[in-house]
Amino acid sequence: MQESVIRINELAGEPASPGITTLDRIFQAQKEAFSRNPMPGVQERKDNLRRLKQALIANQETIISAVHEDFSCRSRDETLLAEIFPGVEGIRYAERHLKKWMKPSRRHVSMLFQPAKAKVIYQPMGVVGVIVPWNYPLYLSVGPLTGALAAGNRVMIKMSRNTPKLGKVFKGLIQETFPEDLVAVITGEDGMGSAFAGKPWDHLVFTGSTFTGRRIMRAASDNLTPVTLELGGKSPAIISQSVPMEDAAERIAFGKQFNVGQTCVAPDYVLCPENRIDSFVAAFQKSVSAMYPRMDKNPQYTSIINPKEHERLKALIADAEKKGARVIKINPANESFDQSRKLPIHLLLQVTEDMDVMRNEIFGPLLPVIPYNTLKDALAYVNQRPRPLALYYFDYEKANVDYVLTHTHSGGAVINDTLIHVAMDDLPFGGVGESGMGQYHSREGFLTFSKAKGVLIKPRFNSGKLIYPPYGRLIHKFIYKLFLS
Repeated sequence: MQESVIRINELAGEPASPGITTLDRIFQAQKEAFSRNPMPGVQERKDNLRRLKQALIANQETIISAVHEDFSCRSRDETLLAEIFPGVEGIRYAERHLKKWMKPSRRHVSMLFQPAKAKVIYQPMGVVGVIVPWNYPLYLSVGPLTGALAAGNRVMIKMSRNTPKLGKVFKGLIQETFPEDLVAVITGEDGMGSAFAGKPWDHLVFTGSTFTGRRIMRAASDNLTPVTLELGGKSPAIISQSVPMEDAAERIAFGKQFNVGQTCVAPDYVLCPENRIDSFVAAFQKSVSAMYPRMDKNPQYTSIINPKEHERLKALIADAEKKGARVIKINPANESFDQSRKLPIHLLLQVTEDMDVMRNEIFGPLLPVIPYNTLKDALAYVNQRPRPLALYYFDYEKANVDYVLTHTHSGGAVINDTLIHVAMDDLPFGGVGESGMGQYHSREGFLTFSKAKGVLIKPRFNSGKLIYPPYGRLIHKFIYKLFLS
């Protein structure tokens, strides 16, 4: 994900700002509160989840308005569908399954160690830090928070400076819902990102760009802090030779247009059979025009987050054109877009590897279309590049689907659709390689924020005494022969 670079600077010798002093105070308060209550019971955890859910539902209109202001225009429905709805449903799912997740799991004890019992208990990690990006500022706060609370942790959340309205609203919502030694929100100021990343968290979650993710990991390494990195990369959408083009184009159009491509799992480029390129372009244009007959004055069509990102995307288009790309601007109503930060979707054909649009994650409404001849060629193209956060394949032939799934690596995959796997309550979500590490959502989120402690319980009778020194006795020879022959 494209996120403003967190400044990992040396803070030694500099006077602490009021914000950093507050960060330190709350962090210490949460550490002390956790030491007093290191294993909250199932009912306490459920109560915390319910309070969070009720706060989101009660404040949804305020949240929608704040996100809209931060973007200058954010589709109301996109905030409901991508932030509030999956956030609330994720909480409900955790509530329903929490008792089962918390239950210690019994493990087998081999004959060599009998008599004994073995089990795994799931303990909270402690105090969890969450660094949130700007593109889905509510959902990417609530998702990790849900998993961390379900696992019994204390949580501090660092909001993005690019969404100050939502940051203020969410901070107030959390302050009204939880004591600050349980959950606290920190809003942005210079130096806060580096200070936050450098705290000795028991677990740290970062969602943002691969570039910044490397810096976060370096800062966390000083404290040996375990990290979950949700990054991004260039997620491909592969169209098969046989799938109906209208199906593929419409679903890719939805995935690319949602939040105008400012989504870590948005289709970053399309791999299309060479003989079907024209068919894809026509079907894609038709789908976009049906969804957004007008864009500039359409409140359902989201803006680019800020002028800097808007200029970056326009520079990508100019660079591609200069280097020979064929650019198709989809602007059904022929609007000018001069007075807003809105940007119509652009298809980019005849792209080359030296174009900036092919070097980094796009994170906006630009979609390169790359021809291929065989499915093996398409997969080779994907596999020669860093592993993406998501992979989309469009085909109704099971054999081809199985081949693609077993011959590619990605954080997640969707067959015949885009984006929606992120909101699936019972699927883990996470990257691989340059698209991230670790995963959360569902039970995997509970496990990420828990320490799975292996426990072996021996009775009064000590069978282990049989192998104590002095070695070389008959019992040793018998055991070696029994187990090693």
